[in-house]
Amino acid sequence: MQDNVRVRSTAQIAGHPSHPMLVPIPIACFIGALLTDIAYVVSAEIMWADFSAWLLVVGVIFGVLAAIAGLTDFLGNRLVRAQPPAWPHLIGNALALVLAIVNALIHTRDAWTSVWPTGLILSAITVLILPITGWLGWAMVYRHGVGVAR
Repeated sequence: MQDNVRVRSTAQIAGHPSHPMLVPIPIACFIGALLTDIAYVVSAEIMWADFSAWLLVVGVIFGVLAAIAGLTDFLGNRLVRAQPPAWPHLIGNALALVLAIVNALIHTRDAWTSVWPTGLILSAITVLILPITGWLGWAMVYRHGVGVAR
């Protein structure tokens, strides 16, 4: 990024970008869902399947809010779209969110069939996507200065 170019966040609250404020919630929820899915497979305690279902619902709700903020930034500023990590970050996060939505629907079934094997596999794939998209988001902020005040 050139020093004289400022890549501002379009979705912001009091000058603070909204997207990075929202993303920790779905990340924590999706990781928590994977951990509670594993706990359910190991223990067969229904409580863990219930925790997974609720974590997925909360994660999806906040994931959609984060996606709206991120998409607002992406579409609202051509300089954001011009950053090399922007498209892979968007596509990866969209894929993770779609997988989480499908997983939340699967977790509405009977506990055992909601977790083993499909729910656990979807939770694992979703969590494996997150470090990649997180790295790309980090690169957009710290390497390309997206949303950083100068």
